[in-house]
Amino acid sequence: MIYGERVRLRAIEREDLPLFTAWLNDPEVHAYLDLIFPFSLAEEERWFENMLSSPPAEHPLVIEVSEGTAWTPVGNCALGKIDWRNRSAAVGIFIGEKRYWNKGYGGDALRLLLRHGFETLNLNRVYLRVYETNLRGIRAYEKVGFVHEGRFREAEFRGGKALNVLYMSVLRSEWEARQAQ
Repeated sequence: MIYGERVRLRAIEREDLPLFTAWLNDPEVHAYLDLIFPFSLAEEERWFENMLSSPPAEHPLVIEVSEGTAWTPVGNCALGKIDWRNRSAAVGIFIGEKRYWNKGYGGDALRLLLRHGFETLNLNRVYLRVYETNLRGIRAYEKVGFVHEGRFREAEFRGGKALNVLYMSVLRSEWEARQAQ
């Protein structure tokens, strides 16, 4: 497990799948994810089996929040598309439990994931793509050090509209400089 002050990241277990399915079928939760169809538990189970055969470094992690002596699952995150030669990876994250939105848990989890990526996996660059309408996500990414790199104009069709997709990244040197402050 990867521990922070308010959150921890742990491996996904089969027992987490019904919770993930509920989150992914909530229109408010999946509004900023690359999902457009309802998601069944059977599909989530198939995803889980496929995930187990992928490289361990790319396995998603459950985000849990400390509540006294208990830990509550609130979302998940992952480093994916790892390019070992160029030492880069894409990051994905979401908080599925809406009562934990706007409390900084996503940023805390992202900081832990970046620490894991830079210190354990020896990555040099972590990047992401985000819909321009995801203002809460963009603010969180900027707060942890992601820098805007580019905009793919009208690259995604969501909710009857073509949306711009923003690309952001953080370099190891930038992350290290923030840690030294």
